[in-house]
Amino acid sequence: MSTGFWTHESGLAHVTPPGHPEQVARLEAICGALRGAEFDGLDRRDCPMADEAEILRCHPQAYLGRVQRARPAEGWAQLDGDTFMSPGSYEAALRAVGGINAAVDAVLSCKLRNGFVAMRPPGHHAEHETAMGFCLFGTVSIAAKRALEHHGLARVAVLDFDVHHGNGTQDLLWDEARAVYVSSHQMPLYPGSGYTDERGAHGQIINLPLVPGSGGADMRRVWEGALARVADAAPELILISAGFDAHRADPLGGLNWSEADFSWITHAICDVADDCCQGRVVSSLEGGYDLDALGASVAAHVRVLMERGE
Repeated sequence: MSTGFWTHESGLAHVTPPGHPEQVARLEAICGALRGAEFDGLDRRDCPMADEAEILRCHPQAYLGRVQRARPAEGWAQLDGDTFMSPGSYEAALRAVGGINAAVDAVLSCKLRNGFVAMRPPGHHAEHETAMGFCLFGTVSIAAKRALEHHGLARVAVLDFDVHHGNGTQDLLWDEARAVYVSSHQMPLYPGSGYTDERGAHGQIINLPLVPGSGGADMRRVWEGALARVADAAPELILISAGFDAHRADPLGGLNWSEADFSWITHAICDVADDCCQGRVVSSLEGGYDLDALGASVAAHVRVLMERGE
């Protein structure tokens, strides 16, 4: 088996206002970083359009309708203080969901060992009825629900190492006993959630706040303990919200991670997946706003997935 890589040119049509950190160049930087010969073994696929019914796994019809009606004919529509839509944003968001769902389908059908989905807009800040933090739909949460409801899995894990807490994922999976959610994140920082006493309706949410300026040693310490708990839960699939804005160069965060730290956490997650679920891992892009650091960090992450997918 091998590692899948999903993206789509529609991700370039989600255009934000000048100076916005969640910019088209992020996807260009990632695709450029994965263009070298060492990545020739990636199974490259286009993200399909998700059926709108997939969005309803996590969001109500009324919210979906509001997002549909917000699509501008030109320019931008502003959904909250930092979340924008351009004419191409709706298709891009549906293809982000379609891409991770396709990756889940391929991995669970044993066609691929693991996969990475590079699409934008990201998803882990989108709450039940609220677009926020650059996010329209809870992409990874929707994929978790698909794995549970369509594929009939008994337990999944969603692991999030973005520098910002995934308040949307926490909100969407709060009542879902079959989904373990773990998030490491800088605190204090946007969006202000992610305290250790936020445990979910079934005690299945694990928040790992990190102090500003902390680096790889602190990250490894908290994730080693959390991953032991994930292993005890025996997930049949691991989904990753892969944010790379904990990198020391990122302008929106204040943690001190390096590419080696992203390699370490990817290996550590794959170790759990090997023990619990035949190595089945699907990773989806979240943050990362320094373009050079983003490209290098994604390359480090995908390099490990390819090594473990052989």
